[in-house]
Amino acid sequence: MQFLKTLFWMVLAVSLAIFATRNWRDVTIDLWGPLAADIKLPLLMAVMVVLGWLPTWLILRSRLWHVRRKLQLLERPPVAPPVAAPPAPAADEPVLP
Repeated sequence: MQFLKTLFWMVLAVSLAIFATRNWRDVTIDLWGPLAADIKLPLLMAVMVVLGWLPTWLILRSRLWHVRRKLQLLERPPVAPPVAAPPAPAADEPVLP
């Protein structure tokens, strides 16, 4: 199984390397106004993948954090409320005739 996993990652790395070398050309991105930026196509694609993946990953991490926090609260032993002291006996009150 480890061999297949290694083989998969090697094929993926070689495919990405071939794709990057075949498409290594400048792409002009028109920013606002007369500003323009030149960037290599594989780098642009990598940045776009990361920008698309990052919000999803952050949402996943926040949900996992929330669930772990809830589980920790549920696994704690319940805290018994403090027992109220019995009311002090009333002082001898004078009896009215």
